[in-house]
Amino acid sequence: MMKKAGKYMAGLLGAAALAGALWWAVFGLKPYDPSPAELQARHAHAALPALDMRLGPEELIAGGHRAQTLRFKSFDGSENVGRIVYPANVTGPAPLLVGLHALGRNHHRWFSPEFMQRPTIEQTDRITALALASGYAVLALDAREHGERKNPDHTARDILRDLHWWGRREPYERMIIDTLKDYRVLLDWAAAQPGIDARRIRVAGYSMGGQMALLLGALDPRIEAVAAIVPPHLDDKVAMVSPQRLLPGLAGKRVWLLSADDDEYASTAQNQALFDALPGTDKQHLRFPGGHLLPEGYTERLRPWF
Repeated sequence: MMKKAGKYMAGLLGAAALAGALWWAVFGLKPYDPSPAELQARHAHAALPALDMRLGPEELIAGGHRAQTLRFKSFDGSENVGRIVYPANVTGPAPLLVGLHALGRNHHRWFSPEFMQRPTIEQTDRITALALASGYAVLALDAREHGERKNPDHTARDILRDLHWWGRREPYERMIIDTLKDYRVLLDWAAAQPGIDARRIRVAGYSMGGQMALLLGALDPRIEAVAAIVPPHLDDKVAMVSPQRLLPGLAGKRVWLLSADDDEYASTAQNQALFDALPGTDKQHLRFPGGHLLPEGYTERLRPWF
């Protein structure tokens, strides 16, 4: 009886191993190696001859800051939505902070401590408060497949699941790349505004937004500084949107990496390797205890970055 049970268990384990091997062979993501020309072509940005920008009425918000919603059609005709806030008591053109939100979030997380009765646990609204107090205007958009652009039948989290479970990398890469292009279209508009100092543009992002902040900073020469907060580790399985592929574009820029010692999406070694690979000397690595959700008040460590 024991021998039969042992053979049965061995058979089950063998079948499971075979199923796993078959899954990996068919669906498992494999690394790939795009050429520099392929990377450049995939991320190429061309300014629109005219941007269909529709600004909402100006609102006076807490602290005397001025805010407006904005809507525009991007390079492919898709509708974009976001918000810009100008600092109080700034008479000349203001430097600009561009905020990029995390997976499953939206642009409101850069402007409010809660949205739809759920707290902004990543504390990005506090980064906006720091920026405004430092005289910066702050601008944020909904990423593709997020916020008002969300497809309820196939969300960004579904796209991420399909990436890891079924090896469908193209929808994930397209979501990231097209969002980056949206921001570059918006920067074309922002840089031409009389209230914005186009020589002083910075980007900051949390999680997926941290990944995109590194990419956007590397791609767009108008960006002078990047704060990447707990970006997930990405390798050549999604090479088109892996920051490591574009890091040379960050040369000469101020880059701060904020990481967690027990981050479930990037190990301590992976975070250190990313920091070591950042070009130049104007860089800092701020490490925090805990996981992907950084501790209360971590944003105060960003004050000198402005």
